[in-house]
Amino acid sequence: MKLTGERRYALRLAARDSEYVKKMYGCYFNVFVAAFGEEGERWDLFRVVDGEFPDMTALYKYDGFVISGSSHDAYGNDQWILKLCFLLQTLDAMEKKVLGICFGHQVLCRSLGGGGKVGKACSGWDIGLRKVKIVKDLLSVPSFMEELEEIPSSLSIIECHQDEVYEVPMRADVIAFSDKTGVEMFGIGQHILGIQGHPEYTKDILFNLIDRLLNNNSIQRGFAEKAKIGLEIGEPDRKSWGKICRNFLKTTPRFSFS
Repeated sequence: MKLTGERRYALRLAARDSEYVKKMYGCYFNVFVAAFGEEGERWDLFRVVDGEFPDMTALYKYDGFVISGSSHDAYGNDQWILKLCFLLQTLDAMEKKVLGICFGHQVLCRSLGGGGKVGKACSGWDIGLRKVKIVKDLLSVPSFMEELEEIPSSLSIIECHQDEVYEVPMRADVIAFSDKTGVEMFGIGQHILGIQGHPEYTKDILFNLIDRLLNNNSIQRGFAEKAKIGLEIGEPDRKSWGKICRNFLKTTPRFSFS
């Protein structure tokens, strides 16, 4: 699915499409556009995990960029990850809007320096629904949060990660946290936003992912069953997360080289 029009965004896909997602949604790209896109926009896909990157001279054409989750480690030194880090540093210097999801959240933290640290979560996997608490009395309320009718005290989100952000870059503000993870959301200025959870995921996508992780012995059966029970009795706040992400991507930064 591709929406065409004035605003232009790019998805940097850091994961390969699962057979389930291909069958039910066509590809992960469609999942992201359905969650964050609107009519009157153009979305382009770059499979960075396979070495597909945009021409650096064309970056100015985009209003925003989304970095997806991945089964790879954000602190790894694969060539494509290092190239992605350089790209994110460039976009930061241009003050282009960048939204990082899960792996994207972590690789943003790694790339933008100044004390940012990422690694394996001390408490292990976090899979299922998690209540994320918004930091009270933010020193600088991001403009995309101001667009909400009311800033919620907490929101539920789908999580699936075994890595986490230990410390954010010195320029960053922690926007949200949870009982499991200290940095669930962080921002830099008005142009960088990282979210540890998956606002784009539907429950059925996570159910299938849990089965795959169980089948390849990445998680234990009891853990998988507990995560599934939580999904069955609870609902993620996908509508609110979608609005937060869309507001972020569409709110013009105070400074831009575009």
